[in-house]
Amino acid sequence: MSSSVTDGLARQGKLLVHIAENGHSFELDCDETTPVEAVQRLIESRSGIQFHDQLLLCMEMKLESQRLLSAYKLPSDDREVFLYNKARLQTNSLPPAPEQVDILEIADPAPPSSSHNPHPLDDASDPALKALPSYERQFRYHYHRGHTIYSRTQVKFENCERLLREQKVQERAVEVARGNLEQYYKIMNQSYTDFMKCYLQQQRCHADLLVNFGRDIEKLRSCKLHPALQTTNRKCLLDFVKDENLRKLAENCSSSHRQFESKVANFSKTFGDVKRKVEDLFSSKASLPIRNLEMTIKEHQRYINEQKSIMQSLSKDVNTVKKLVDDCLSCQLSSSLRPHDAVSALGPMYDVHDKSHLPKIQACDRQISKLLDFCKDKKTEMNIFVHNFMQKITYISYFIKDARLQFPVFGEAMARQNDQFADLKLVRGIGAAYRACLAEVVRRKASMKLYMGMAGQLAERLATKREVEVRRREEFLKAHSSYIPRDILASMGLYDTPNQCDVNIAPFDTNLLDIDISDLDRYAPEYLAGLSSKGKKHGTSRGSSSMSYDSSHSAEFEETAVDTLDKSDSEELLEGCELVEIAGTSKLEVENAKLKAELASAIALICSFGPEVEYESLDDSEVDSLLKNAAEKTAEALQLKDEYGKHLQSMLRIKHEQCVSYEKRIQELEQRLSDQYLQGQKLSANRDASDLTHMAVKADDCKSEISGDGEAHTPYISTTEPMDEVSSASNSLDVKIALFPGKPGKAREGVDENMTDYSGVLNPELDSSMLEPHREESQVSDNDEKDKMVGQLGMGLTNSSTAESMSEPLNILPSDKAVEPDLDSKTSGDLVLELQSALADKSNQLGETETKLKAVMEEVVMLGRELEISRKLLDESQMNCAHLENCLHEAREEAQTHLCAADRRASEYSALRASALKMRGLFERLRSCVLAPGGVAAFADSLRALNQSLSNSMNDNEDDGTAEFRQCIRVLAEKVGFLSRHRAELLDKYPKVEAANEQLRKDLEEKKELVKTLYTKHQLEKQANKEKISFGRFEVHEIAAFVLNSAGHYEVINRNCSNYYLSAESVALFTDHLPSRPSYIIGQIVHIERRTVRPLPPSTRPEHSRGDQIDHLTSDTGTDRLTLNAGSTSNPYGLPIGCEYFVVTVAMLPDTTIHSPAAS
Repeated sequence: MSSSVTDGLARQGKLLVHIAENGHSFELDCDETTPVEAVQRLIESRSGIQFHDQLLLCMEMKLESQRLLSAYKLPSDDREVFLYNKARLQTNSLPPAPEQVDILEIADPAPPSSSHNPHPLDDASDPALKALPSYERQFRYHYHRGHTIYSRTQVKFENCERLLREQKVQERAVEVARGNLEQYYKIMNQSYTDFMKCYLQQQRCHADLLVNFGRDIEKLRSCKLHPALQTTNRKCLLDFVKDENLRKLAENCSSSHRQFESKVANFSKTFGDVKRKVEDLFSSKASLPIRNLEMTIKEHQRYINEQKSIMQSLSKDVNTVKKLVDDCLSCQLSSSLRPHDAVSALGPMYDVHDKSHLPKIQACDRQISKLLDFCKDKKTEMNIFVHNFMQKITYISYFIKDARLQFPVFGEAMARQNDQFADLKLVRGIGAAYRACLAEVVRRKASMKLYMGMAGQLAERLATKREVEVRRREEFLKAHSSYIPRDILASMGLYDTPNQCDVNIAPFDTNLLDIDISDLDRYAPEYLAGLSSKGKKHGTSRGSSSMSYDSSHSAEFEETAVDTLDKSDSEELLEGCELVEIAGTSKLEVENAKLKAELASAIALICSFGPEVEYESLDDSEVDSLLKNAAEKTAEALQLKDEYGKHLQSMLRIKHEQCVSYEKRIQELEQRLSDQYLQGQKLSANRDASDLTHMAVKADDCKSEISGDGEAHTPYISTTEPMDEVSSASNSLDVKIALFPGKPGKAREGVDENMTDYSGVLNPELDSSMLEPHREESQVSDNDEKDKMVGQLGMGLTNSSTAESMSEPLNILPSDKAVEPDLDSKTSGDLVLELQSALADKSNQLGETETKLKAVMEEVVMLGRELEISRKLLDESQMNCAHLENCLHEAREEAQTHLCAADRRASEYSALRASALKMRGLFERLRSCVLAPGGVAAFADSLRALNQSLSNSMNDNEDDGTAEFRQCIRVLAEKVGFLSRHRAELLDKYPKVEAANEQLRKDLEEKKELVKTLYTKHQLEKQANKEKISFGRFEVHEIAAFVLNSAGHYEVINRNCSNYYLSAESVALFTDHLPSRPSYIIGQIVHIERRTVRPLPPSTRPEHSRGDQIDHLTSDTGTDRLTLNAGSTSNPYGLPIGCEYFVVTVAMLPDTTIHSPAAS
């Protein structure tokens, strides 16, 4: 593993570490298997921070020394590690030193010199050629000097960017430390919140136990035990505990409760201080605003860019002058470009370098130097801020850690408090437990009844299934026994029958107390549950929560019962309903038992709630919501109870009417059956055998009638003398139902509409089938099915049996045809046999009728029993109605309490509404003042009038809001009046100020015109000065006029300076293209060469050697004049020895016109 210092982002496989105190960063080469301890050792060698003083954080997580980097998903490109020095986090640690930046100074280049850097053109005879190398040296000097300044500026700017990056690192380090503290504080705050929640719940519970201890004792003393539970030592609930030690125990609990409460209060105060410190730290500025610094650095980037552009210009100028010099050396100058033109072009470039480029580069360097000083100051401030902020975080962390260590201690103290108050909770819970036990007794009794009923219902269902199976087996044997021998069927086991299923339940719950749900409040009143204290605090006289719970549950039970009773009229829904009739009980009994069981279970559940349930943290809004819901559910339950009571009464009335109808119908059926039976016996006893011939004729007529059309006609009622037993019985039956075949509806006359008659044998078309032997079997089957239907419905059995018994002899009755007396004896014998068989059938039918009559009598007895059961249920329902009325009375009292509360709130609302209306009236008056027409003055007057009106209407009964409003109106009226007066004053001053302003505006316009005129004049003068000919002091770039003197030389026209002559090159420049020399020459001075006339030594030739001439290029900073100092020269102008003269080189002006003299 190696390390390298860098400021870039972390790469793959490299761990980026930032030092929080100074913002320095470095990378470590490592992998996921590298332990944190090894990383810390390498950090110690790189940063100098001791191993034990290192604190490493990564995304608000602390890096542990014994773990690997893979545990923190390191190294990673998107994760940074911040290093904090624990020694610097101590309170007594020294603050950081001011930030220092070491910058390597770069020396400026030496000024150029021809002696150190000679050039071949230095010895040129042409002054313009001599000036080119000096320009090249100066340009190179300018470039090197600018590059030196630019390099220094670049180093300074890079240091500014580095300081900015370090401050950003420090800012992130502060945020990471702040996030770590915030996470630590959140854990601490959550622990404190959970502790206080548990403590407040415990404190309220224990305080309630202490406050109501005497009341609880009196409740237990006043509640007597059930007589079956009383003994000599136990008469009331208080006898369950030892009374002599309870008082002392309550005093000890009270003292311990107060001590623990004071300790928790001190702890809460301590935590409040910690919380305030943390919030103050979080609310303070998390870091210094470095965004402004970043923007400042970006703004200073333009100075670097400006230096770059200047350096490019200098480099270009150096290349230009170098090219000119090289061209002069190689003699490649074009005919249009002469050396003096090049010199005249390089002069302005030199001025730009010396007066513009180099000063700008130096100014940029000075700006960057100021920026560096500013960045150093900001970095020093950031170091001090990080130092102080981290010390604050460490200081607060110590407090948080100390407070967190106290939670286990207080948890143990809460556990000891619970142990001390266990006996008081026992005293509080005795009453609720006793009431719950009695409710459980009631529930078990009701559940036992339901359980036994369901067992009987199961036995009945199994018996029904067995009967169906037995009948199916009999039908199978009857169908196949004629084909298969009985012994074979017996060998197959097909003659076996299913056994009877006996559902036997051993007796249980035989030792339960003999109490009912109505006895519950008598032996264990509701106040024993202990859940009414909180309801009293909110203005209820009873336990609202338990009342609402019971009411809501009873409402749900009653809804179920009402829905079930509404569906009881449909037998299909009744079969799928849960509340079906079981053996020995009715649906109402089952429903009543179920309601008792559920009500008792609900009471036991309410009693099983501990005292802590009352003291859960509920705010006033939740309590009001619960009370409102309870009141709504109570009203709904009471409404459902009233509806259910009315439904029960109507249902009992309908059942009573049905029972009375059943009794009447049964008596009528008994009477009819008795009359029919007596009449049949009487007709059988008076039968006569002498009427055989007459009966035979009737039989023949009947046969012919059956064989003719097969339709039943209206029977003929015979009025002849009595015949034998068969004819007498037939006639007696025909008299009873003479009109029945013609009018079938008569058979149902007198039957109650609730009873259903399914007798299908009344159709006379079926009578003919009774005389056919091969259809007898089907007739028996039909009768069995009809009997089955009658048995299922439990009604109409008498009608069916009577109709069956009366329908068969109809076809034997004589028709309207006459009796023929000439029948032979054979026919008479057949008729006698047929009548005898008919008589036997009638005897069998009579026996069946007797059997059915017995069944009907048994059914009557059963109906009587059901009537008795219905009467008992009616009595019980009346008791339930009375109980419901009591509950209704209690609910009405509860509603009256709520009504009083509602009235009180309505009065409060009325007062608030009156106050609101009064305030609205005041605001309307204020609004009318604001919207009053007439402007500001009218507004001030109306507001003043409103203030006066409110002051006059002041009384002692007004509320605080009105007084405050009146005070606000008074202050507003005063301020508006002051503003109105001030406005009036300003309006008075406005015309004067406006007039003065107008005068100033006119003066300003005049001044502008004057300045404009002067500026134009100045520009014109400047232009004239720029273009005028100089007659005094001569400098480079000035315009000079030369005239031809008598000696043939061009001498400058001047006032003070003499001996200025035009150079030969310039004369050639102006005269080469002219036929003769002009009388004057005007040009722009580009070079001035100063010379001195000296005597020549005797050995010197007239030609001046180039080697004897030493030129020194100097610069006159005062005049910007380049001169050549000649050691010796010739005297072409005839001046005395020692005299100083000047040779001037000029360039043509663009608009100069050379005038030649007139021809002589």
